[in-house]
Amino acid sequence: MSIATANFTPSASRSPKLNPHRPSPFSPPPTLLHLHFTTTTTLLSLRHHSRRILPVLTFSGGGGNGGISGGGTGGGGNGDGDGNENENERILALAKIGRSLDSLPNDLAKAIESGRIPGSIVERYLELEKSGLFRWLLQFGGFRERLLADDLFLAKVAMECGVGIFTKTAAEYERRRENFFNELEIVFADVVMAIIADFMLVWLPAPTVSLRPAISLSAGPIAKFFYGCPDNAFQVAMAGTSYSLLQRIGAIVRNGSKLFAVGTTSSLVGTVVTNALINARKAVDKSAAEEVENVPILSTSAAYGVYMAVSSNLRYQIVAGVIEQRMLEPLLHQHKLFLSAICFAVRTGNTFLGSLLWVDYARWIGIQKAHEEE
Repeated sequence: MSIATANFTPSASRSPKLNPHRPSPFSPPPTLLHLHFTTTTTLLSLRHHSRRILPVLTFSGGGGNGGISGGGTGGGGNGDGDGNENENERILALAKIGRSLDSLPNDLAKAIESGRIPGSIVERYLELEKSGLFRWLLQFGGFRERLLADDLFLAKVAMECGVGIFTKTAAEYERRRENFFNELEIVFADVVMAIIADFMLVWLPAPTVSLRPAISLSAGPIAKFFYGCPDNAFQVAMAGTSYSLLQRIGAIVRNGSKLFAVGTTSSLVGTVVTNALINARKAVDKSAAEEVENVPILSTSAAYGVYMAVSSNLRYQIVAGVIEQRMLEPLLHQHKLFLSAICFAVRTGNTFLGSLLWVDYARWIGIQKAHEEE
């Protein structure tokens, strides 16, 4: 649809002064109107009673560069920088398949309207929606933010939890060798703690696309600071956003505090279950009463929380933000199967390394002791 604009320029010649109360024998010269018609290409976003409607694209019928311009900036330039580019991309992505903002989750629709996410994120959402499983997961805010940042996030969760039990057990055997079966209760506690924590180790340090609403003006300075921190200290910032060094350090501190809570809780559950099994064994086999000792609950739980906050936190942030997002993803973006295989190998190695470090750490601080060979 072409939109014509008319510029009226009055041009009047001089006329004699007339008495307005008497008819004049002279006819005043006509006012000349110079009309200049131009056609433009515009993007219109129609609204009706606060209901968001699919953006309508209108193209010029005349000459010009034939580009698409956003927000009244004129003919397709980059005048408003990344903001206009993001706006054009997301509108085109929705218009391409005939979708409106009303069909999207509320937080995503608001982020699109405010220009906080680029068109590539909108396209990824539409692509993920084609899968029934992903469509269901995208209903949940936490999964939505992570899947939009990394479409292999769910595969990485499966990798981590799937190989966790095997790598943890293998690492325990590597460290304990002949004492493996003598220390089976401790091994069981370690594996239980690891499986509970594996999911959170993928979840918390994962890069995200922030869809959170603006923080309240009454929030304190600490809350405002951590609100602006990324979920992964090393994640790539989207177009139009940036993170300072202090904010990236804040991401490590915030995730560390969460992983401390996760580690302490999972260890508490694991050691309670292990002690219950030990006591049951002692009740059945009286000779085992002196051989097997109960696992210290509080010291083990606190130690595992510290280990998760420091070692696991740093390792998983580096894996997700540096190795996967910054190194592997740009190189293998078009080869998802190969990318998944490399990520599987990296995460398997990281899990195994973490198990080795935990055994050494536990023995170093004295909460686990190696059995002396007879």
